[in-house]
Amino acid sequence: MRKIPIVAALLISTLAIGGAVAQPDRKAPYWASISAGKALMRTGPGRNYPATWLYTRADLPIRVIETYPNWRKVQDPEGEKGWMLQRLLSDTRTAMVKPGPARPLYEKPDDHSTLVVRAEAGVIGRISKCDGGWCRFDAQGHQAYIQEDQLWGVDPNERID
Repeated sequence: MRKIPIVAALLISTLAIGGAVAQPDRKAPYWASISAGKALMRTGPGRNYPATWLYTRADLPIRVIETYPNWRKVQDPEGEKGWMLQRLLSDTRTAMVKPGPARPLYEKPDDHSTLVVRAEAGVIGRISKCDGGWCRFDAQGHQAYIQEDQLWGVDPNERID
């Protein structure tokens, strides 16, 4: 995951957020992803609060844990918590392969089906379907199934159609 301490972020004079897809109001907690190529995490829900992290990885899955008008309190895959502008987030479902050895991805949601590829820890992909403990994971041009407990960005037994 690429995140840069605020010292480096202060060197950046502008924050490009073009193309961000704003999130509708939803009840927390829920999963989302960072839609912008650069997104600041702040200590509170306002631009007057200090920034703590600069995220430079679009599609990074995050957990929204609290809402406040145009701000969302989020948790990243490493457990860091802070506030982001709502417009920097998207409802596009993504997930990240958890730390550990490379994880197998299969042609079908069955560990006896054909092995398609192995995904290293930290690989981010889009989730299009989850059911029965398996998720359809699209990462770097590979579409295959991975067990949901191998991903950060999906709740246990979550169903996504």
